[in-house]
Parts: sequence; C-alpha cells; structure tokens
Amino acid sequence: MSEVGSHENVIPEIIDDGKVARGVEKRVLIGPKNDAPNYIMRHFRIFSGGFTPDHSHPWEHEVYILKGSGTLKTSEGKKAFKAGDYVFVKPDEKHQFINDSKEALEFICVIPKYGQ
Repeated sequence: MSEVGSHENVIPEIIDDGKVARGVEKRVLIGPKNDAPNYIMRHFRIFSGGFTPDHSHPWEHEVYILKGSGTLKTSEGKKAFKAGDYVFVKPDEKHQFINDSKEALEFICVIPKYGQ
C-alpha cells in the first residue's frame, strides 16, 4: 500500500558524542517499518559546526542536499556542496559530512536495506 508522511512526524535519533559526531539528527523516513523491500530513505539534519562520523562501509550512499551547505571529506580530499546538489559516496569509501556553514544542513540519504 502507498504511504505519504512528513519527516517532522518521525522521531529523530540524535548522534552526538562531541568527538566522533556532533549535532546530527537522523530520521528513517522509509525502511523496515514500511516493509520497504530494497532501500532505506533517511533525512539528516546537521547543525552549524556539526559533523557525521568519519567512516566507511560496503554500501554506497545516494544523497540529495535539501538545505544549507557543507563539505564532504573523503580520502580524495574535501568537496563543497550546497542545496540542490547531489553526492554519491562509493562503497568502502571513507567519508564524513561536515556542516561548516552558519545554518542547518539537511539532506536525504538513500542506502540499501542491508546497510541499516
């Protein structure tokens, strides 16, 4: 059955230990609770000065930047992005999303179901 929902109605997971990650909210919009068979869609909000863990895993990310701007850090260096841009992170590529702007950064991130 089809479903329509709002990200504001999904309780966020707060990811913030002050060292590995700071100022990150993650909401799983579509995933196991929706019986999605293949992919998981997540909404991230990273507050000014915040960052995700610097990490890697065997699955890719497809990301679309909704609001704000920031920097993607990989082994190849740093790349700036802004609202309207997309980001593709390859499998096993070490990566980190950094909000080095003054406003909140928001993006959609899609991963395969086995990447939960």
